[in-house]
Amino acid sequence: MKSVFFHLAIFMMFFSTNILAQTDAEIASGISFIETQTYTPEENIELLKLYENLRVADVSDGMDMVGLPNTGLVDPAIHPDWVDHENLSHIIRGIAVTARYVPTQKPDRPKPDEDFLAWEGHFYGTYSHEAFTKAIQKGSVVVLDDVEDKDIGSIGSNNILGWFKAGAVGVVTDASSRDTDEIAIQKVPLYLRKKGRGIRPGRNELESVNRPVVIGGVLVCPGDVVVADGDGVVVVPRKVAKQVAEFAQEVLTKDKAGRLNLYKSLGLPLDKTVK
Repeated sequence: MKSVFFHLAIFMMFFSTNILAQTDAEIASGISFIETQTYTPEENIELLKLYENLRVADVSDGMDMVGLPNTGLVDPAIHPDWVDHENLSHIIRGIAVTARYVPTQKPDRPKPDEDFLAWEGHFYGTYSHEAFTKAIQKGSVVVLDDVEDKDIGSIGSNNILGWFKAGAVGVVTDASSRDTDEIAIQKVPLYLRKKGRGIRPGRNELESVNRPVVIGGVLVCPGDVVVADGDGVVVVPRKVAKQVAEFAQEVLTKDKAGRLNLYKSLGLPLDKTVK
């Protein structure tokens, strides 16, 4: 018991010292207390090689094995916009690039004598822009923390295709998207809470890029690994991502071997999930 209180006292002293090291002015101007890190494209691609073919279920088991059960499991209400059961092209395995949109406090419409398109363009370019696109690399997953209780189609068939062209392997949002039929035809992997219709101007604005966000009750930091399939979405903290992948690969290997034997005994044609 003494040891517990001793360590608690040390922690509180360390915590208080670090808080007190910040001046009132620094705190008032805004401080981020969760550190984030950037990684090179080479580091990201090397890590993603470990996640090839892994399913959400495998990764969830891997999280259990590193001592993080029930961590990283995104609210199942966040689901795929479309599913490809033949080629499984709806599956996402990538590195998080994060952005956070918040409700705007600015006027939600132009002035009576103001041209709507001019107002709309100014709002997009000044308040509700997509600065996060500059952070997209090959293998990125665009993770958008947005205004879930409003009808806002922050994602559409045009901009999501642009993110895909820039290297993104998919998009995850805790809010909505519009143009979902076209996105399904374009086959850009998208996981969302609901369908939306409204445009961003007058409804939301960009608050931050590549800072910690919360998606479906789960913390997502830039650089974390995101895996999504028909079972849902799981987020793996970067610091344990390699170890989780190693455990998850063992789970997948055993599962494939077991199912392969069952396929053969049942005379089922072999598909890519058992080969």
